[in-house]
Amino acid sequence: MSSSEPVRVGLVGLGNIGHYHADRITDMPHEIVGGVDINPDARARFAEKYDTRSFESYEELYESDVDAVIVTTPNKFHEEYAVAALDAGLDVLLEKPLAHTLESAERVAEAARNADGFCMVGFHNRFRNPVEIIKGYQQEGRFGQTRHVEANFIRRRGIPGRGSWFTNRDVAGGGALIDIGVHAIDLALHFHDFPEVVEVSGAVRSQFGDRDDYTYLEMWGEDTQSGTFTVDDSVTAFVRCADGRTISLEVAWAANRDSNEEFFIRGTQAGARFDKHDDSLTLYETSMVGADHFSDSDVETRQEDPHKAEQRVFFEAVQEGVAPGRNTVDQALSVQRVIDGIYRSAEQGGSVEL
Repeated sequence: MSSSEPVRVGLVGLGNIGHYHADRITDMPHEIVGGVDINPDARARFAEKYDTRSFESYEELYESDVDAVIVTTPNKFHEEYAVAALDAGLDVLLEKPLAHTLESAERVAEAARNADGFCMVGFHNRFRNPVEIIKGYQQEGRFGQTRHVEANFIRRRGIPGRGSWFTNRDVAGGGALIDIGVHAIDLALHFHDFPEVVEVSGAVRSQFGDRDDYTYLEMWGEDTQSGTFTVDDSVTAFVRCADGRTISLEVAWAANRDSNEEFFIRGTQAGARFDKHDDSLTLYETSMVGADHFSDSDVETRQEDPHKAEQRVFFEAVQEGVAPGRNTVDQALSVQRVIDGIYRSAEQGGSVEL
């Protein structure tokens, strides 16, 4: 299609559209053809608010005049909607994780490899300016060889609605690990340039979600019923790669400690601290110039919406008809394998090989 033509996009999963609702879609030329959701109330609200069509089934949407779809359904349904869109020749932006299980994720990846269109996976944190700066400095060799990444995504209290699909293992595939830990794992592997992962060791806990005395100041979602909680709420893990690079991981929806969204990148020549909470970035370097010394540099950049940046790359790829070289399905499958390995390690009580 011509670069001057607007991308005709459909939205799948209106009740869970989250960061991808029409108010936050990129400012690139586009037309929202319509949206589909199994919930009639969600369809009605969407159609009225954005003055567009709503569909009861994805078949109707996919057969309409649409170039691409953004899929943000609960994890269990990623495969159904994404594979059908790829089979229909559409380009797909699929919200993370790739699926609710490794087996389902592998089927999505296989469909993407055989499709005329492409599938990009929604790991939007890669598009934060500090992350782009870290990757740029890595490519210039400023860090030397990156050997270890400390990845944290810890909320003091932040379970996304007890009794929602997020806390149902059959639908979500897991809890804190597959919801927010997936971002931490993806960024850590991204900083390592996605090496082969050979071994994973993890411990999984569920300590807060089913408690009557779960004390919180605000809930990410509606707290419908505390009894429906079949997932993890915190995870500790260690990941070993084939070339000796490593990752340490701390993830929690709830923990009796301060919140923490810091990433530490440790290289042979320099290191960095990136705080996802406020997008702050500090570089740690040493030198013998003049006299031995340490140098800590705070990096400032403009604030930009990483979701819009992600969607801009997606829409540009749709217009050009060329799959983007970032946020690929194979990378998302690597993340899914680590998640699966952590859960298996926790069940077996020891490290597992991937």
